[in-house]
Amino acid sequence: MLSVPKRIAAAALLHATALAAPMAVFAQTDLVPETIRPINDIVKVVRGAIQFILVVAFVLAFIFLIIGGIRWIVAGGDEKGVAGARGMITAALIGLVIVLVAYAIIRLVEVFFEVTIISEGVTIPTLNTVN
Repeated sequence: MLSVPKRIAAAALLHATALAAPMAVFAQTDLVPETIRPINDIVKVVRGAIQFILVVAFVLAFIFLIIGGIRWIVAGGDEKGVAGARGMITAALIGLVIVLVAYAIIRLVEVFFEVTIISEGVTIPTLNTVN
C-alpha cells in the first residue's frame, strides 16, 4: 500500500499530466490563436457567471431530487432510510424553489430596468482560427 503523501503526489502528477496533454496537442496544430483578446466587457463576464450558476444549481437540485427518489425506493421500508430520502427530497425541492425564485427575480430586474441578463440566451464560446 502507498502511504498518504505518496497517494497525494501520484494523484497530483496524474492531474498535472491530464491538464498538460491538451496543451501539447494544441501546440502541434494551428488551433492556437495568434493573439488572445483580453476580456474588456465585465458585463458579459457577470452575465455568463449568473447564467452558469443558475443552470448548475437547477441541474444539481434536479439530480439530488432523483437521488432522493432512488434512495426512497431502495430503502425498502427502513425508517432511517426513508427519513434520509425524505430529507434529501425536501432539500432538493427547496433548492429548486430557490433557483426558480432567483430566476424570477432576475427576470423582474430585466423587465423593470430594461437590461438583458439571461433573456438573450446562453452563448457557447468558440475558437476562431485564422486561415
